Amino acid sequence: MTHYIVGNITIHDLDRYRQYEAGFMPILQQHGGKIVVVSDAPTPLEGSWGSGRLVVLAFDTAEAAKGWMTSPEYREIAKHRLAASDATIVMAQGFG
Repeated sequence: MTHYIVGNITIHDLDRYRQYEAGFMPILQQHGGKIVVVSDAPTPLEGSWGSGRLVVLAFDTAEAAKGWMTSPEYREIAKHRLAASDATIVMAQGFG
């Protein structure tokens, strides 16, 4: 069952955040993850979104998603994201 990690990320130090982005894809791919959406300007259809970046990642299983996010390799680059942004990140199971 596909599991999605969804993030609302407000970046306040773009240079530092780019250090995070530089190492992101190889680690995501190593854990079987895929980028579904990255948008700095999602279009609100109801309610208000604010100013954060929308990120949606897909994994085949919850274990793969959690394994990616808790892996030593990801935790090493995540220090740049944590220093450069504020985020709300959730995981949800898809249908089918």
